[in-house]
Order: sequence, then structure tokens, then C-alpha cells
Amino acid sequence: MDVAFSRDSEQKVYVQHRMLEKAQELYEWIEEGAHIYVCGDEKHMAKDVHETLQTIISQQGELSTEAAKDYLNTLKLEKRYQRDVY
Repeated sequence: MDVAFSRDSEQKVYVQHRMLEKAQELYEWIEEGAHIYVCGDEKHMAKDVHETLQTIISQQGELSTEAAKDYLNTLKLEKRYQRDVY
């Protein structure tokens, strides 16, 4: 388990920062069938996490931006990428 504290230290660390630090490992998990659940603020956190996830998929999978979007859409259709955002 990795954690990100945005309010408990002088330097803010957000979920997307941790995702980028572990990009290769995260991508390998997804390729092996991992499920992704995003819960929380839709306007900022969830949006940033989505964009970061797309970037990781594009970079680690050596895919174009459009192909990475399609990949994420496939994960959604497979119920492997779910969001409970508000």
C-alpha cells in the first residue's frame, strides 16, 4: 500500500504523484488484470488521476494518446476502471 498525504506535511503529495512514481509497476498490475477504483472529488482529484492514468498507459504501453483513451474505455467496459466521484 502506498499513501499520499496532501495536508499532513509541508510538501503536498497527491495520488497522481504516487502513481507516476510507480508507473511501471502500476501498468504491469493493469496488464495482469488489476481493477482500479477512484473515489472522491470529481473536479480535481478524479480528473487528475484519470489524466495521469492515461499518461501512464500511453507511456508504459507505448501507445498514442488516442490508443490510451481506448484502453481506458475498454477497462471501463470490463468494469476494471470504476469511479465513485462527486
